[in-house]
Amino acid sequence: MSTATVGTRPGAVLADLLPASRVRDAALVVGGAVLTGLAAQLSVPVPHSPVPVTGQTFAALLVGTTLGARRGFLSLALYALAGVAGVPWFAGGASGAGMVSFGYVLGMLLASAVVGALAHRGADRSPLRMAGTMILGEAIIYAVGVPYLAVAAGMSASAAVAAGLTPYLIGDALKAALAMGALPTAWKLVSKR
Repeated sequence: MSTATVGTRPGAVLADLLPASRVRDAALVVGGAVLTGLAAQLSVPVPHSPVPVTGQTFAALLVGTTLGARRGFLSLALYALAGVAGVPWFAGGASGAGMVSFGYVLGMLLASAVVGALAHRGADRSPLRMAGTMILGEAIIYAVGVPYLAVAAGMSASAAVAAGLTPYLIGDALKAALAMGALPTAWKLVSKR
């Protein structure tokens, strides 16, 4: 089956353009976890917040969208489990489940599956749908991460929103814009082949 045929097949995601095998799927899952771990090292502290700005959320959503729901979820599960087991690849080289920001990691797990499922339905093929997919993914991450932050850090709900959501909205809009251009463009390039 040609790349163009796979690319136009309903339910295909970008990872499906590679020849199918269990080795491919395993490599994609491990690669997605490693990409997320590397992106988490791009970490900038935010004043008055225990949660840094990282490339981690963008990588998690990109992994989910390009690998699809099942592989994306497995990739983020591997990332989370390895980090809990001691691999220092959470934001700033942290590991373990005791961090107040661990809820965001759990949110990324869920978000990767949701954006992957939407990609299977073609959400990654047009800029507008891709932007909506990324915004939904970010909302899921915050829906888990902010309440976890409030409980883990002993903050009120409003303090958790101020420390764990508000400072990141502009960056998230930029991430959505980047994905909105990149993934639909990748599909256009593939369809021309």
